[in-house]
Amino acid sequence: QVWNHLQSLLNLRPHVSCLVGDDCNERCNLAHGCCDQDGKCRCDPGWEGEYCEECVRMPGCLHGTCHQPWQCICHPGWAGKFCDKDIHICEHQSPCQNGAQCIYDRDGEYSCLCPEGFHGKDCEMKTGPCEKAGSPCKNGGQCQDENGFASNFTCRCLAGFVGALCEHDVDDCLMRPCANGATCHDGVNRFSCQCQAGFEGRFCTININDCASQPCKNGAKCYDRINDYDCLCPDRFTGKTCEISVPEPTWSPPYHPADHENAGGVKSTTSETPGVTQPEPIRTVVTGRRVANHSEKEPGGGLLKISVKEVVTQRDSGLSEAQLVTVLVFGVLTAVLVLITVLLMLRNWQRGRQRSNWCQSPSQAARKLQDQECQVGMLNTILIEPRKTTEL
Repeated sequence: QVWNHLQSLLNLRPHVSCLVGDDCNERCNLAHGCCDQDGKCRCDPGWEGEYCEECVRMPGCLHGTCHQPWQCICHPGWAGKFCDKDIHICEHQSPCQNGAQCIYDRDGEYSCLCPEGFHGKDCEMKTGPCEKAGSPCKNGGQCQDENGFASNFTCRCLAGFVGALCEHDVDDCLMRPCANGATCHDGVNRFSCQCQAGFEGRFCTININDCASQPCKNGAKCYDRINDYDCLCPDRFTGKTCEISVPEPTWSPPYHPADHENAGGVKSTTSETPGVTQPEPIRTVVTGRRVANHSEKEPGGGLLKISVKEVVTQRDSGLSEAQLVTVLVFGVLTAVLVLITVLLMLRNWQRGRQRSNWCQSPSQAARKLQDQECQVGMLNTILIEPRKTTEL
């Protein structure tokens, strides 16, 4: 049935106008193909060769042939679906190791009878520490003992586990991968971060844009913060989201305490802070007219009306004109005295220098006269200590 199905598929060949007669190659197998307009053989699907005389083998067929397309008929000494099994493998290759006996099966397979202490397909593995310990490695670790020939076994651990038997889970939070105060939760060869409010991402490094929802109103500008936002409100708006409208300020005439005190008995007090005047409550008693019948009173009679007004008076700061004049006069006098003192000191210094140069003249004729004059000059420079005199 399979072959019939394949033949039905192979008969669906593309349309080729075949030629018969002298124009066609007489060696072309017309049962498996035909000649085209150029006189060349065009093979049907499943056939190949120059004259369409060879069938196409089954894909994967190694040591076999075919009589019909897609067959795999094994050559002598080979078996299997694809003719890839050596029926003399026990004789040619001797796959069994460690003195094991090789037994061939009819389907092209073989088996090995292992001696005591060995196991495996080819008896290549010895019953070593891994077999004796009974799979000691934990958490999916692989036991290794050099096919049983090692004196001790070792465990090859999966990622995320350490230890001689792969019994310890590696703390993936040891390096503190989570940022911005996030909590790290360790897993098997992985970790997860529980972010604080206002952050997101695998490592909690992304600050959530709190301005994305456009919370600011009335044209205010939004500034993102950590789990918060600030709104820069325009004029006449206030509040967290600039939702409160501020009324325009109304102008009122300046308050004069003297005028109000004379007119309505208003009294103001001045605080200790310079430039600020604090008002006192104004008590105004409104009484009704007295009538003969005391039981009848006008509406509003005997009520106490209290009104409070706050007046801030900013006093001028700085020095007055008289104080400025006094400071300038003292400054000018001080500068004049300093200048006179400096001039007197320079004059005395210049005189003393001229006198010392004149006393050092090289002329010996005039040296005696100069010595006398210099001595007189030196005597004149000596300060005479005042004497105490007592008048009787």
